[in-house]
Amino acid sequence: MLSFSFFSLLLIFSINLTDAAISSKIGINYGQLGSNLPTPYQSVQILKSIDAERVKLYDANPDILKRLAGTKIHVTIMVKNNEIINISSSQTLANRWVTDNVLQYYPNTMIRFILVGNELLSYSSDQDKAIWSNLVPAMRKIKNSLKSHNILNIKIGTPLAMDVLQTSSPPSNATFRSDISNTVILPLLKFLNGTKSFFFIDVYPYFSWATNPTNATLNFALFKSTTNYTDPATGLVYTNMLDQMLDSLIHAMTRLGYPSIKLSISETGWPSEGDIDQPGTNIYNAATYNRNLIKKMTANPPVGTPARPGVVIPTFIFSLYDENQKTGPGTERHWGLFNANGLPAYEIDLKGRHSESEYVSLPEPNNNDPYKGMLWCVAAREADSTQLERALTYACSHGNGTCDALTPGKQCYEPVSLARHASYAFSSYWAKFRTQGGTCYFNGLAEQTTTNPGHGSCRFPSVTL
Repeated sequence: MLSFSFFSLLLIFSINLTDAAISSKIGINYGQLGSNLPTPYQSVQILKSIDAERVKLYDANPDILKRLAGTKIHVTIMVKNNEIINISSSQTLANRWVTDNVLQYYPNTMIRFILVGNELLSYSSDQDKAIWSNLVPAMRKIKNSLKSHNILNIKIGTPLAMDVLQTSSPPSNATFRSDISNTVILPLLKFLNGTKSFFFIDVYPYFSWATNPTNATLNFALFKSTTNYTDPATGLVYTNMLDQMLDSLIHAMTRLGYPSIKLSISETGWPSEGDIDQPGTNIYNAATYNRNLIKKMTANPPVGTPARPGVVIPTFIFSLYDENQKTGPGTERHWGLFNANGLPAYEIDLKGRHSESEYVSLPEPNNNDPYKGMLWCVAAREADSTQLERALTYACSHGNGTCDALTPGKQCYEPVSLARHASYAFSSYWAKFRTQGGTCYFNGLAEQTTTNPGHGSCRFPSVTL
């Protein structure tokens, strides 16, 4: 049975009051992967209108940072993954990055966090792995540069995803992945502990539930459960999935000798829309999750988690806008508190003052149960013909017999139509490569359908759920 020592518990509860006051503010992730988003000026006005007290950027966009000057909004900026190796290898380059991206705006723009990289340990190519060992050295050099300018109130961290854990259930069994535990995580924890910074984690109960909806109820993921889960080793009782996920990190850090590093949720949220094969993606669930999340994180006194009761957890909601240029499944483009036209997707109170009865009622969802049946991937109705032809070529280029049926004389060659050939290629590609990460997206040119597009002897490949 895993237990915390009395000394460890004292460390957990001895949070600096200034940090706690700053941390109680809800933040918003401001991504920019959209072709139709409001301007930085309009976006800052939107942030102010909803009383957002913190904002996190995925770079150090100069226009946005200038617009945030004098707003009292606490700002988080990011060092991009492809900048890490250079910064880690040279204090001069680190100094230059700080000069260009911090000193130009600080203190009028209230920069409070610099995050080095984004979910760096989730990428496993040889090129990505080459960056892993440079992560902490880059963080250290950024910290040294800030210190040389006597800037002591900007914390350094790095946002990681839940896949840094090798095991996570029950929370008491949690461990970090063996390929990163000693080589990357341990030096990272030492740095965070020594600089009194946060372990930043992107944590999404939606994905945990949607991946295996029979393992936990939707209400458990939405903070609405009437049933609890008890960790058999610790006896700690869980009323929601988020607490379980956060405590698994606490136990994993404790195993490596760091029981008291503070957590910050760098991303969390719920998608308001998705593909047919993505259950629970609707406005009702998105609003429910985020409203209940805010209630929990702004509670006074703080709620914390079962392993760390009463502790404040700085939290950033993902995201400010729907972003139509994000690739991947349909959920990727539908996390926004606001639509691209600047109008709210649903009501939200970042201060946590509103009760559920004070919000306008939302329609009950009709896709909470996973879809069971056959799906096809076809060309979207208004797809541009030039782009569609390129996408058709891309799908067929993967081989494995993906487009054999489209060759002259074969069963799906006729009728000869770009849209029809593309639909066959999309369906075939998706059926063959879905388990390897292939999606029905093709830069927005494809969509899922439950209607069989085949004809005569031409049978379109399908995905069966």
